[in-house]
Amino acid sequence: MRTISFRAALLEAQRQALEMDERVFIMGLGVDDPKGVFGSTLNLHREFGAHRVFDTPLAENGMTGVAIGAALAGMRPVLVHQRVDFLLLAMDQLVNHASKWHFMLGGQQSVPLVVRAVVGRGWGQGAQHSQSLHAIFMHVPGLKVVLPSTAYDAKGLLLASIADPNPVVFIEHRMLYDHTDEVPSEPYQVPLGRAAVRRPGSDVTIAGVSYSAFEAMQAADLLRQQGCDAEVIDLRTIKPWDESTVLDSVRKTGRLVIVDPAWRTAGLAAEISARVAEEVLSALKAPIQRVTLPDMPTPTAWSLEKVFYPGVPQIVAAVTRVLGDRGQKVAIPVTADDQAPHQRFKGPF
Repeated sequence: MRTISFRAALLEAQRQALEMDERVFIMGLGVDDPKGVFGSTLNLHREFGAHRVFDTPLAENGMTGVAIGAALAGMRPVLVHQRVDFLLLAMDQLVNHASKWHFMLGGQQSVPLVVRAVVGRGWGQGAQHSQSLHAIFMHVPGLKVVLPSTAYDAKGLLLASIADPNPVVFIEHRMLYDHTDEVPSEPYQVPLGRAAVRRPGSDVTIAGVSYSAFEAMQAADLLRQQGCDAEVIDLRTIKPWDESTVLDSVRKTGRLVIVDPAWRTAGLAAEISARVAEEVLSALKAPIQRVTLPDMPTPTAWSLEKVFYPGVPQIVAAVTRVLGDRGQKVAIPVTADDQAPHQRFKGPF
């Protein structure tokens, strides 16, 4: 085991995939530039040649079609986008083609395509370049949607996604790139569709994904200091999502807080809330709480970002609400500036 960063884990996963399978290739805007998509594709074009790692035109729909065609022909493309927002320009290819071919051809044809995309707050990038859109892809049958929160999972889930016969939208939160974790040097896969119980607990279930799962762990540390035993579940994959792990946890704790770095209406948190209400309503001791973005476009100003993005204080407050009278002892006085420690994202994009 070594300790490496999230970005290094992604880079290693792609390098090993390229080494192990000659059908794998990487394409996308900036994959061969000096910064290598936040360092995640750095110098791979030098190692494997421009025929396997190459830049693409600024034509998202067309290039996604090229990748789908290559996948249908037996290749295993990894298509890289530096913004999940840009995938909106490729929705016809993803929704009407990539997700449908396996079903329409009776299972005789697969589309082994991985689409990497970056999401999350940055340095004042505003309403068109920092949207969290994973729930859109979660809605589409035939697509799998993956959001890792640790370097270990970033490598294992990416290798599993590349090996999967179906199209996978692999979403990375830009504020996780510098986070480090113990990661094996050899190739390994983390199964898609299985959540991780990051911390067992008995008082309340906190379910999160991507950077929100990291913040949920920070909140659980604070809550434990005040006598609250929170169970933290990192979903890791949201299509399919691990219903049994979440439902079993809620049966045990009777309380649920869902943390999703996206909008509140019709999102991941809404879907989980609905399933819990359908399956284990009688186990709930308090109403479900959702910690999400407000239903408004993403602001650009730093001062507004502090208000727009929820974090550790809001998670603690939500847990306090579901605990009711017990919550008095976990009402921790934190402010918007006391969120989980991280290196403030500084670019390059």
